[in-house]
Amino acid sequence: MAALGECVPVVTTDPAAVADLAAKLEPGLVVVGPEDPLVAGVVDAVEDAGYRAFGPRAAAARLEGSKAWMKDVLRAAGVATARYGVFGAGDEERAFAFLDTLPGSYVIKTDGLAAGKGVIVTESMTEAREAVRAYLSGTAFGAAGTTCVIEEGLTGPEISVFALCAGREMQLVATAQDHKRAFDGDTGANTGGMGAYSPVPFVGSDVVESVMHDAVAPTLAELEHRGAPFRGALYCGLMLTPDGPKMLEYNVRFGDPETQVLMPRITSDVYVHLAEVAAGRLETPIALSGLACVGVVMAAAGYPPAPERKGDVVHGLDAADAREGVTVFHAATAFGDDGTVVTNGGRVLAVTAVGTDLTQARDRAYAAAADVTWSGVHYRRDIGAQALS
Repeated sequence: MAALGECVPVVTTDPAAVADLAAKLEPGLVVVGPEDPLVAGVVDAVEDAGYRAFGPRAAAARLEGSKAWMKDVLRAAGVATARYGVFGAGDEERAFAFLDTLPGSYVIKTDGLAAGKGVIVTESMTEAREAVRAYLSGTAFGAAGTTCVIEEGLTGPEISVFALCAGREMQLVATAQDHKRAFDGDTGANTGGMGAYSPVPFVGSDVVESVMHDAVAPTLAELEHRGAPFRGALYCGLMLTPDGPKMLEYNVRFGDPETQVLMPRITSDVYVHLAEVAAGRLETPIALSGLACVGVVMAAAGYPPAPERKGDVVHGLDAADAREGVTVFHAATAFGDDGTVVTNGGRVLAVTAVGTDLTQARDRAYAAAADVTWSGVHYRRDIGAQALS
């Protein structure tokens, strides 16, 4: 970002501080990206200060801010989803009894935000009970977990569908597939995402149309009915089960790392689309290239759950950026005292590449990732491999 414009320090989850910054800069559009500022009401504050903002107001951002509330919206809207129960502090025995009714695969989620890490998927009843106990006691995720959602585990490939929405209007952006587990073969702990690709070759237009018609449209109608009309990017996390697509979760933003493989495919003006959504209308069709895009997340030693250290010098960025079709997105980097780029978190970079097909995009992305090194770097070597097979 520093190469493109001025970076201004601000507490992004402080609505008043962001609104004050808008008053100082007088921007034509404020784009609120992450979930924490959206749930905190940053869009509300910016719009109330008289500036146009992209993203849902806090009432609609609750669709991501509370998984229990989201499930209630899905139920009311008639959207297919996994069987579930909601449990709070003191409900441990009732939660255990619900686990006993499930068929042997268990999903335990924090109700509140947990940076993409508040989900346990297991076939072990012991592990499921331990997760419930840790969540409801607050030892795992603090207040975010003291209410939890327990779901039956579903089977099938997991995909993401992205749409721009303004009230009841909606427009498909694209499909993508994230890789949540830390290590090759979908092993290891859940992460915020270790890589993604777009489009998803095994998802036909019939599936996408079904998701838009049977899930997105009724959800938007239900949110409007609740006095929380949605304007922004809606991420639909779906499982393609033998019984058809079922909604796992909504995010009220462009998800990470899928956004890094969506943006290089968009050939129309992204600013125009975001500005129209902020104005409450969808007029300009989104245009996509015929290219595929693959993104590989490069992580620091110790992630997940957290990096062992920060400040390692990142080498090879210029070589990676110089490769054809490659864009290196920075997620957790900083400038060292001597101006070099250093690591500053768990998921440090997303190395992406476009290609005429998934194979070429994948080859380019991994060649660029091989250019980049720092002490303890690790990344998955199988992003997109399952789609190719």
